[in-house]
Amino acid sequence: MKKSILLLAIIALFSFDIQAQSVQRSDAAGGFGIRGGVNFFNFGGQDASNNEYTNRAGFHAGIYSNLFLGSRIAIEPGVYYSVKGTQNDDFANSRSVLNYVDVPLLLRLYITDGLNIFGGPQASFLVSSKFEGEFFGTTYSYDTEAITKTDLGFVVGLGYNLPKGVNLQGSYDFGTSPVFKDSDAAIYNRGFKVSLGYSF
Repeated sequence: MKKSILLLAIIALFSFDIQAQSVQRSDAAGGFGIRGGVNFFNFGGQDASNNEYTNRAGFHAGIYSNLFLGSRIAIEPGVYYSVKGTQNDDFANSRSVLNYVDVPLLLRLYITDGLNIFGGPQASFLVSSKFEGEFFGTTYSYDTEAITKTDLGFVVGLGYNLPKGVNLQGSYDFGTSPVFKDSDAAIYNRGFKVSLGYSF
């Protein structure tokens, strides 16, 4: 199932790229590109506020494509590998390490030739999940099946296109699916991303 979803997403990206070549603006980061950066994720939600969760640093990397619908509006599908999770300031320095494939579908609105705002839905598919902790100087890790396999949410952010196809952006991921399956706890993936991209 996951392989089929990823294959369809990649095919869609290349289809968008072919169409975008004829309509992209010369001063915008149009077409096909690569993007990566750092994540700062935590568990959010009403039930997460009762715990000592803090931001955990991770990374993301992947590909995207822009389809310009006019001089100021573009649709941007993407596929990214993204490391999320959280840190807990307890005696064991415990943490969760959650690896996803993020598939966002963004709408970009260009305020100026470089500055843009964006937002849209995102589906995240769990690749692996584990809990880690440190005891007497040794790190212990074990895989867990307690994490929900698919996380549906939204992405909002601000971007800027630099010369030569380089672009910078900051975004916020707002997960809406509970992190833990078979649980009534209102705990969700929430976090910031800072990204550097390059459009070909």
